[in-house]
Amino acid sequence: MAAPAPSNGKNNSRGNSRKVLGRLSLPERNFVANALRAETVGGVLLLVAAITALIWANTAAGSYESVRGFHLGPSSLGLDLSIQHWAADGLLAVFFFVAGIELKRELVAGDLSDPKAAALPVIAALCGMAVPALVYVLVNTVGGGSTDGWAVPTATDIAFALAVLAVIGTSLPSALRAFLLTLAVVDDLFAILIIAVFFTSDLNFAALGGAVIGLAVFWLLLRKGVRGWYVYVPLALVIWGLMYNSGIHATIAGVAMGLMLRCTRRQDEEHSPGEHIEHLVRPLSAGLAVPLFALFSAGVVVSGGALGDVFSKPETLGVVLGLVVGKAVGIFGGTWLAARFTKAELNDELAWPDVFAVASLAGIGFTVSLLIGELAFTEDPLLTDEIKAAVLMGSLIAAVLSGILLKVRNARYRALYDDEERDDDLDGIPDVYEQDKPEYHLRMAAIYEKKAAEHRRLAEVSAGARAGDDGPA
Repeated sequence: MAAPAPSNGKNNSRGNSRKVLGRLSLPERNFVANALRAETVGGVLLLVAAITALIWANTAAGSYESVRGFHLGPSSLGLDLSIQHWAADGLLAVFFFVAGIELKRELVAGDLSDPKAAALPVIAALCGMAVPALVYVLVNTVGGGSTDGWAVPTATDIAFALAVLAVIGTSLPSALRAFLLTLAVVDDLFAILIIAVFFTSDLNFAALGGAVIGLAVFWLLLRKGVRGWYVYVPLALVIWGLMYNSGIHATIAGVAMGLMLRCTRRQDEEHSPGEHIEHLVRPLSAGLAVPLFALFSAGVVVSGGALGDVFSKPETLGVVLGLVVGKAVGIFGGTWLAARFTKAELNDELAWPDVFAVASLAGIGFTVSLLIGELAFTEDPLLTDEIKAAVLMGSLIAAVLSGILLKVRNARYRALYDDEERDDDLDGIPDVYEQDKPEYHLRMAAIYEKKAAEHRRLAEVSAGARAGDDGPA
């Protein structure tokens, strides 16, 4: 999502080069600002839910297990699920639905639609998933642990990462925020593929066929321009139920429906259908679905011995090192390599330590990491809880490390942020986006002329008052 920066008019010895993490286009900046605003609020709620789950599980473990293990739903439809499963399979489908819309928008209308602009965040995200997986496999190969959890440290939780930004109060420039958001979008895509390919149980082809038919009907209704939530919501629930019974993780239904929405605007539209629905559903996802998933998944009993086990067992140590070391090294290395072997230069206003700080922040792999941890070790509840503890510990370490790195540069970020937000002519558009518009400079000239006239008047009044004071008594 980091668009090439506008030309500054200076000669460039490298010819037709692009700026890495340059200024976003104005529409992209506004979209990112709106999206991240909702995600930041949701991230704070997610943080509160995770802390609540930990306190509840460690002070009243019996009631916590009783509540999240309570079953409800029609058994005749194969949906007699525990509350924990409803949260993981049902509520997270809403989260992945929003992720699908976001990905579709980026592919057809955002900066990912430009292969040159998309290359950097895609390469960085792929490296940021491959290196943590390799770190996990290496640790468990050497330590004799299970390699089944290789995918656990590959995910980035954008909501939690933004909650950390909100807490430490960093005025991160929009280009860095957009880079983080794009990393998470690509992460979500590949996490979905990982879940679909590696964590699919025995297939029920009848249910899968029904889900495919339902998706085809969903697509056809969209293409025919049929409107009304009362049509799509029941259909979506049917598709979700069939997908769940097919053996493929039910969240795949969410992302599939999200990818089907049209995210390009027509001449008479202020917002595309995808953008409109995302605007409506994102608060539900960030403010309710994800926090409730965290409430019923993050509750693990934490003790001194349990924390020690996180750093002594190869499976849990692999998760921690994958999130803290693998994510930072993978994303930073991928970004550097992409810039090194293409005609791209880092934005003059930033430095490579800024990229490393954001890469460290991407090590917060909460929501999807917890989900993959549950799927990877379904047959071993004890190890599942230990993996969850490792995800929490790794995410905490990544949050603290990135927070320190970002705080060191916070004064610089504040100056860049203020420059991006300055609107001296009060027209609602930041001045940095109007430097090539004659009407902007004419407005500013009028403003300065008015100020100059006022200062001349005040100077004359001051001179007259002084002359009066110097006259004869």
